[in-house]
Amino acid sequence: MSNIPDTGRNTRITIRLVILQILVVSLLLTLGGRLWYLQIRNGQQYDAKAASNHIQQVVTPAVRGAILDDHGVPLADNETRLVVSASRTDLLKQSDGGTAVLGRLAGVLGLTPKEVSDKVRLCDAQTPKPCWNGSPYQPIPITDSATTQQALQIMERREDFPGITAEPTAVRRYPSPDKASSAQVLGYLGPVTDDEVAKSEKSANPLLRSDQIGRSGLESVYDDQLRGKAGVTRYEVDNLGRVIGKAGDTPAQPGGDLVTSIDARVQAVTEQQLNDAMVAARKTFDTVTGKNYKADSGAAVVMDNHTGRIIAMASLPDYDPNEWVGGISAKDYAALTDTKSDYPLLNRAIQGQSAPGSTFKVISTSAAVAAGYPEDGGYPCTSSMMIGNREFKNFENESFGDISLGKALEVSCDTVFYGIAYKEWQKDGGTNPKHPKDWFFKTAHQFGLGARTGVDLPGEVTGRVPDRQWKKNFWDANKADWCATAKKHQNDHNPPLGIAIAIENCPDGYVVRAGDSVNYAIGQGDTLVTPVQMARVYAALANGGTLYQPSIGKAVISADGKTVTPIKPKVTGKLPDSKSTLKYIDKALAGVVTEGTADWKFGGWPQDKIPLHAKTGTAEVEGKQTTSWFDTYTKDYTIVMTISQGGTGSGGSGEAVRHIYEAMYGIKPNTSEIDPGKGIMPKPVDALPKISSDGGVIQSALSAPAPDTFLNPVAPQAGGGAAPVLAALTPTRTEKLLYGRKYVV
Repeated sequence: MSNIPDTGRNTRITIRLVILQILVVSLLLTLGGRLWYLQIRNGQQYDAKAASNHIQQVVTPAVRGAILDDHGVPLADNETRLVVSASRTDLLKQSDGGTAVLGRLAGVLGLTPKEVSDKVRLCDAQTPKPCWNGSPYQPIPITDSATTQQALQIMERREDFPGITAEPTAVRRYPSPDKASSAQVLGYLGPVTDDEVAKSEKSANPLLRSDQIGRSGLESVYDDQLRGKAGVTRYEVDNLGRVIGKAGDTPAQPGGDLVTSIDARVQAVTEQQLNDAMVAARKTFDTVTGKNYKADSGAAVVMDNHTGRIIAMASLPDYDPNEWVGGISAKDYAALTDTKSDYPLLNRAIQGQSAPGSTFKVISTSAAVAAGYPEDGGYPCTSSMMIGNREFKNFENESFGDISLGKALEVSCDTVFYGIAYKEWQKDGGTNPKHPKDWFFKTAHQFGLGARTGVDLPGEVTGRVPDRQWKKNFWDANKADWCATAKKHQNDHNPPLGIAIAIENCPDGYVVRAGDSVNYAIGQGDTLVTPVQMARVYAALANGGTLYQPSIGKAVISADGKTVTPIKPKVTGKLPDSKSTLKYIDKALAGVVTEGTADWKFGGWPQDKIPLHAKTGTAEVEGKQTTSWFDTYTKDYTIVMTISQGGTGSGGSGEAVRHIYEAMYGIKPNTSEIDPGKGIMPKPVDALPKISSDGGVIQSALSAPAPDTFLNPVAPQAGGGAAPVLAALTPTRTEKLLYGRKYVV
């Protein structure tokens, strides 16, 4: 054997050792760098996170502010319910995890042990509802409908129910004063979603998972002001989640009260009259279809002409917003959204669109004057008019000879407006326009149509002015389908209407034709409006031409009553008419009541004391019965009513609108006798309700309900112990909302 050293082998070992040393040093450097990063550079951040792991929060919901009418009567407030809750932390401290306590609780509440235990389990991806989706340190509600006797059993036998509490809690309530539903105006509440919580984290009032927020109506628009800020109590917990101390407490801040321009009494009358009109229409025979009118839906708006504030807004069919309190059942939700329900969740005053019929003629009159047509010129009111190869008839083939524009409004003569619109279409270039004036389209936009009014309710629609741009956009969106249908049926003789329209529109559906123009001039064709849009138009005619942004909110009052934030009326535009033109239209609309299409519904009306102006509208709808429109105003108020498939304007809605005015002004029904003292609202209400020193709203004696409207006070129980328990259950904020009386459910 050779004694020569193996230098190659030693070299490899040396290299390996060096590499190993480098790896060890690198690993140490990496670990050292990471420790420096965690402990020095970001040390404070991770210290804070570590500390927060030992702090848990318990949320105290803020009491939601009330929604009040113009006299301070609650339209939406809170009632005191006894809520029985379980502390999961206290239950887990017990040897059996609280099973025995929950079993005894189930017996008191009339529930099964499984129903109770399911409610206190925590939600996750695998756990079906019911389960608790909030913080595990939060008291978990078992029921919000406990009786006083059940609460007393729990509170007097605390040793049998450790971790269980029964406390009064403010729960949303929609009391329907004077039987005024106001459902679509008020809206309803619903639980927040995880996305909403995440998006609100950086806001001034972030949402909590336990929050309920407005999902519709005023509850939605004024949610921030009504919701208040939840209170948070912070507890120190150990690594097992046991509470070892209190780390701080931020009290809840109740939400403010929203005072509205809605008057509960006028609202109730409006809803009742709209319903009565629809019931009457269903008993009226339609000679065109050979059936009674369906009157499947309707809406009405009462507006203050001087401010644009809405005094009443009714939409039928409606629903009970109390169905949403505590979460709506699947059965009730299905009933509200089923096609057979006629969709009561829709607010048809701001979301119901239809052709306005002859109520649009005030705009056509304004357009005609702007285009240079004299007001008192002689315009032929014939029974029909031929344009091209099509006959356009006057309503019921009436003929009045040569009449003025004012008389055309009064008797609602279609052919007068057909003739003027056709002449203007020809002047604008017919089917080959060069520089069209488009007076009729332009004037409608100036009156605010084709755009949202800005009313403080969610979901308002724009309506539609079918001008040249709309025709172009509509053609672009449909030409492919139209042309495909036209090609398929190019050899058909006498095709159905839908196919005939497609064949006609395929090559040049963007063109405004003569038929489009004349139909548009009488509020037919593709024109769509909402009741609130037409209310704003007629209110502007009444007040001298000012277009207000319709509004319902008047002010927000802080919970302590010290801060009042008014919501002032907003002017959004002016009508294009001169004072003389407005006066001319005003006089013509008064004639509608005394001599025109509405006179048969207003016999004996005190026109000399309360001048009334009106325009009737009977809008034709393809495949349906006619829509009734009746737009009216006095010096102070505008009332617009419309009923889908409800008949003629005055026939379907005239009587109901008259009864609303009679109730507001104190006019003896169907007479000219006036007693303002018996009127609900002979003049608009500008002042806010009075506020007491404790922040409560003082309602007028005229508006405040009797004590027995609410729940009976709880009498002391025999056997002792009841008085202290009842004292503990007495609410504070809720007392204010119940007219200062202490009531306990």
